[in-house]
Amino acid sequence: MIYHSVNDLLRLSEENNIALWKVIMKADMEERQVTEEESFEQMRQMYRAMKQADTEYNKELKSASGLAGGDGEKLHLYNAAGRNLAGEYIGLVMEKAVKMGESNACMKRIVAAPTAGACGVIPAVFLAYEEYCHIFEDRMVEAMYITAGIGAVIAENASIAGASGGCQAEIGSASAMAAAGLAYLQGGSNETVVNAMAFALKNMLGLACDPVCGLVEVPCIKRNSAGAVNAVTSAQMALAGVKSAISPDEVIDTMRRIGEVMPKCLKETSEGGLAATHAAEDIRKHLENNSN
Repeated sequence: MIYHSVNDLLRLSEENNIALWKVIMKADMEERQVTEEESFEQMRQMYRAMKQADTEYNKELKSASGLAGGDGEKLHLYNAAGRNLAGEYIGLVMEKAVKMGESNACMKRIVAAPTAGACGVIPAVFLAYEEYCHIFEDRMVEAMYITAGIGAVIAENASIAGASGGCQAEIGSASAMAAAGLAYLQGGSNETVVNAMAFALKNMLGLACDPVCGLVEVPCIKRNSAGAVNAVTSAQMALAGVKSAISPDEVIDTMRRIGEVMPKCLKETSEGGLAATHAAEDIRKHLENNSN
């Protein structure tokens, strides 16, 4: 089962009368020449690696730069105090996204989904959902296939790299993938799933990739939290029956076109955006002094 677009995924699901996640699983089986059990088990291990990274978060760790570490614990304490106006689930999503981003910056084992810089979005949405709603793991693994399929389509038709498409290609793609997966988990139809994906990606169009000092820490880690929350709100709109006026495949193509005209300084070069602020220059000088 070969697919190159969101429309292909929908068509193959309908023509073969199988669930959307199974289309993606069968494509994986054909590409890697593995059995259904082998494909499912590998996806399960990916999901469990996300769980492990979340469980092993260390609030005491700091990144080599000193710019990252400990903020996930601050969010945890804030949530535990019942002060987060966003509610229990969204609060947990925010917390887990930051924790995962900090673990990445501190060189802990994470899952690049779809990239290391965007590693916190999907785990935050999924792990928080499993914990909050007490869902069986198999169902979570099925949703992982949904995210993988959406990510593959975006990678083929646009980009998942900040260096070529800006942060819309990293956090934006991750948010779209997570939104689609969450819509599936909540019982959405195929149309609902892809509308959730479209909303999430549309909300991230044009997002610059401007890491301070070239490090995937500022503003990247906090953007994981924003991308995760965006995924949740996008899924809720789609589940409510709201439909995207622009088709999912056209949204992906739009991201590609925006990435092509985006200035080089906003595509991971650390030459523009937040990386060109006075505060960023102060951080650069501080890091240089510490390395001497």
